[in-house]
Amino acid sequence: MPRFAANLSMMFTEVPFPERFRAAAEAGFEAVEFLFPYEWPAADVAKWRAAAGVEQVLINMPPGDWEAGERGLAALPGREDEFKGHVAQALEYAEALGCPRVHCMAGVPPQGTDRDACYRTFHDNLRYACDEAVKLGVDILIEPLNFHDAPGYFVVRQGFAHKVVAEVGAENLAVQMDLYHCQIVEGNLAMALQKYIASVGHFQVSSVPDRHEPDEGEINYAYLFDLIDELGYQGWVGCEYHPRAGTVEGLGWLKPYGIG
Repeated sequence: MPRFAANLSMMFTEVPFPERFRAAAEAGFEAVEFLFPYEWPAADVAKWRAAAGVEQVLINMPPGDWEAGERGLAALPGREDEFKGHVAQALEYAEALGCPRVHCMAGVPPQGTDRDACYRTFHDNLRYACDEAVKLGVDILIEPLNFHDAPGYFVVRQGFAHKVVAEVGAENLAVQMDLYHCQIVEGNLAMALQKYIASVGHFQVSSVPDRHEPDEGEINYAYLFDLIDELGYQGWVGCEYHPRAGTVEGLGWLKPYGIG
C-alpha cells in the first residue's frame, strides 16, 4: 500500500504554517513535505514537526528570487557560488528536520543561454550537492516540471531527468516523479512507471488538469497506485495538490489507505 505524505505548502492552509503539522497528524498522515521552510528558523520548524510526531520526507532547496520567476539555480551558469550557499542552507534544514530528501530545482535559464553550458553546470552542481548531502545521509532529487506551470524550466521530460541521474552517477541522486507534471507533458504514465521506477526517489500526485485531489480528472490513480505497489516502490507519495473545498473535507479518496 502506498504511503502518503501531506504537502503542507498546499494542504491544511486553513491554519497557519506552524499548526499544519499537527493538523496533518490529526487527519491520519504519518509524514509531511513542503516547499520552502526558510522564512522560519530551522529549530522552530523541527520543533513543530517533532511535536506533531510526523516524519519530514522532503523539502526543496531555496529557489532564488521566486517573485522574479526564478525556480532554482542548479542549471544556471555563473550562479555556482549562490548555488553552493543554497546547498548548505538546505542541508542545515534537512539535518534539523531529520529529512532524508532534498529537491534541487534546476532553474529557468535566461533567454539565449547556451543549453550545453546549462547542462554542464547542472551536472557539476548536482555532483557537488550529492557529495555534500551524502555526508548527512541525504538524497538529492531532480524533478521534471511541465511547461505551463513553469515556462522555460530546464528539466521537462522524464527521459532527460533519468539520463542526468545516470550520467552524474551518484548513489544519492534520484528523480522526483510528479505524475501531474508527467501527464501534462508526456502522458503514458503506466509505461513511464515501468520504465523509470528504479531511479525514482519520490512521487507526487494531484488531479489533471486542475491540480486538486487525485480523485477526479484524466488520471486513474487507483490503477497507478496498485501498479506502484506491484513494481515494489517502498518510498513516499506526496499529496501536492490544492484542495477543492477544504483539506479535511477532501480526504475521502484516502480512506482506503487509512487516512482521513
